[in-house]
Amino acid sequence: MNIWEKMICRILLLIILTSCVSGSFVVNVTQTCYQAEENHNITLEWTFTTKPDRSTKTLNVLCELITERTDSVLYRVQEGVEVSESQDEKFSGRVESDKDALREGRIRLQLFRLRTDDSGLYLCELNTDYGFGSARCRLSISASDDPKRPSPTVNTQPESRGWLNLHRLGSECSEAVVNLNNSDATHLAASLEATSIIF
Repeated sequence: MNIWEKMICRILLLIILTSCVSGSFVVNVTQTCYQAEENHNITLEWTFTTKPDRSTKTLNVLCELITERTDSVLYRVQEGVEVSESQDEKFSGRVESDKDALREGRIRLQLFRLRTDDSGLYLCELNTDYGFGSARCRLSISASDDPKRPSPTVNTQPESRGWLNLHRLGSECSEAVVNLNNSDATHLAASLEATSIIF
């Protein structure tokens, strides 16, 4: 073997070893995109490679919400210990982690009372003595559409004409005009007041 062949062999060996080492630690998300509604709860989850002979004391985790305006710390673990003081104020009291899952190679973060400004990219970076990696997912929070549904209103026109107007209030305002005699109109109005029929 001449010197060039030896050098090529060493370079190839170095490339193989590097790829083996970097491939030994993998971070993934269980879902790349989450959708939820305001005021609901959601669980975000990441998985990572564990080694049975390694303690979680070598584990460092940083999970952040990344938006156009700012980065907010959602969850942090330093040398296996959760550091709640570094959590951004907007997440205070709204994040719960599953400590058992962490030992099993999973980061499970439950986020409570979702707000629309919780929408964005969530990035988790992990660092251990046997590798490092990161994975991201996107969370989209829609505003809750929970207006109190109005009940039908009854508007009677003068009795001499014998007409009854029914109105439905809401996103699609519509009016139905029904031609009734006076006694039917009175009976229908009383029935509507006694029930919760929605047209």
